[in-house]
Amino acid sequence: MALPSPNLDDRRFQQLVDEAKRYVQQRAPEWTDHNVSDPGVTLIETFAYLVDQLLYRLNRVPEKNYTAFLDLLGIRLFPPAAATAEVDFWLSAPQPDTVPLRAGTEVSTVRTGTEEAVVFATTEDLAVVPSALDRLVTVSATGEHTDRTGRLAEGADVPCFQTRPEPGDTMLFGLPAVVPRCILVVRLDSRVEGVGVDPRQPPLVWEVWDGARWIGCETGSDTTGGLNRAGEVVVFVPDGHTASAVLGRTAGWLRCRVTEPAPDQPFYSESPTIRRAEVFTVGGTATVTHAETVTDAPLGTSEGVAGQRFRLAKAPVLLDGEPPVVEVSAGDGWETWTAVEHFGDSGPADRHVVIDATTGEFAFPPAVREPDGALRAFGAVPPKGARLRVPSYRTGGGTAGNVARGAISLLRSSVPYVARVGNREAARGGVDGETVENARLRAPHVLRLQERAVTARDFEVIARQAAPSAARVTCLPAVADEPGAVRVLVTPDAVADDGDRLRFEQLIPGEPMLAAIASALDERRLVGTRLVVRPPDYQGVTVVARLTGRPDGTDRVRQSALAALYRHLNPLRGGPDGTGWPFGLAVRYGDVFALLQRVAGVASVEELRLFPADPVTGRRGAPAERIDLAPDTLVFSYQHQVAVEPPAPGGTA
Repeated sequence: MALPSPNLDDRRFQQLVDEAKRYVQQRAPEWTDHNVSDPGVTLIETFAYLVDQLLYRLNRVPEKNYTAFLDLLGIRLFPPAAATAEVDFWLSAPQPDTVPLRAGTEVSTVRTGTEEAVVFATTEDLAVVPSALDRLVTVSATGEHTDRTGRLAEGADVPCFQTRPEPGDTMLFGLPAVVPRCILVVRLDSRVEGVGVDPRQPPLVWEVWDGARWIGCETGSDTTGGLNRAGEVVVFVPDGHTASAVLGRTAGWLRCRVTEPAPDQPFYSESPTIRRAEVFTVGGTATVTHAETVTDAPLGTSEGVAGQRFRLAKAPVLLDGEPPVVEVSAGDGWETWTAVEHFGDSGPADRHVVIDATTGEFAFPPAVREPDGALRAFGAVPPKGARLRVPSYRTGGGTAGNVARGAISLLRSSVPYVARVGNREAARGGVDGETVENARLRAPHVLRLQERAVTARDFEVIARQAAPSAARVTCLPAVADEPGAVRVLVTPDAVADDGDRLRFEQLIPGEPMLAAIASALDERRLVGTRLVVRPPDYQGVTVVARLTGRPDGTDRVRQSALAALYRHLNPLRGGPDGTGWPFGLAVRYGDVFALLQRVAGVASVEELRLFPADPVTGRRGAPAERIDLAPDTLVFSYQHQVAVEPPAPGGTA
């Protein structure tokens, strides 16, 4: 059991009033009117109220001691983390020369009457490199290369693939230079020859070479209908695009490849053709963070003694990258003090500092007196009069940076030839700094863990410390085919585009998050324990319902019913208690029926069906009264359908 906290004085307001009245009877027996209307009793109650407040503050002393003990144990508040996003910078027109985008370029959301603009800044330089089409090569699935550049220049119709296309057929566009993180437009003049495909979902992918393999590119608008008509394809080239040699020519190659069709996906029966092709750069994609970079921040002047502490003017300090360093003036130059976790391993000559990221405080090494009277230094001390500064650090962060897709739309810095900006995905990873109350709750777990992971709770606590932006971390026991393994399931936080409607790709954690958790757990797991860190499985559920509602508000009732479904069948904030759908909890007909019946404006639920659905392909299964979930599976809402009808004549709503 927890140690009892002492109550230094348990008297309350009424007890103090009663005690004062007893003293009145002893010391002033002639005072006989003790009713609340008496002015003297009013004074007694006033003083009792003030004393009650003093006693309340007195009983907070154990809390202050508790906080002081946490400080002695080295418990520090977690600093905030900054949200990051990928922002597209669109050019006003294709440019003949490279357009540089410097690190620190600022973009923001739109300021409204109730919310301030959220400012982001690019983390590194970006070069928007111009591009063109130098060469066109087709490659069959068997590896046969054919150079089509000459026939294309003559204006002849060039087949994109084999006469009867097969998965693996490719069409390569040779570019004069590599274009990592650039946005390309491939403009084609085609005619309807690629018979058989659905123009809305052609079996094609766009890829570039990264030096080791072909990696996929995201695509934006595609008006060619699967290379079947004149139009444009917007291609977002990922980082790592590297030159490679095809037919003896080294270039930055971009290719369009025919893929294996998915079930029920139409496939080419004949090859599409093109008679003209162009490639040009229309923008670039940069990583931005919700943070501000501060340069040449002064700390103060050294007094030449051990254990000095200095605080930055702007806090907190973001430590999601390389920690900042401290520079100490020495003659005509500057000496660098590097950050360490603690001074336990520091020698007398080591130039080390410890950073409290939450408060922005930099602590220099202390000196401790040994039992024999000698003074042991745990690091070097800056000389007296030396000036201290932090050359560069980042501050900011918090959940305010987790903005929705498309919210970043303003360019705050002046960048030539850039017309507009936008984020294709929501910003994620922003976490507020830890509160003192949360640190008090965390401290017992930290003391119990002792830097090792044994129980499921140990794995979850360490994983959350390694990735504070994860929405859910769950440790499950091993399954039959994984003896000795521990499964840690990680669900990232996500900002819905509309209400609670999440997209499936938002629920897949990034590789950096999984790697950080795996690294932290690998250092603390028991020998012989195999570790599996991955996202949970997701079971898609589609609800099809027909409701009866008020005749004057059927559209409003429909929107309310859909919002209730997406909110309830939500892996992050749904479930019976609103904290996220429990792992393995089945979706039952009766629960969904009751949910819809409670929606304001719904008179009755006339028809209800539940369909299991694949969240990737969207394929539905047979309707069921109950959709069971495996222990490592969460629910995912997939395209619910609700129809609301007015009540029948003569009925009531």
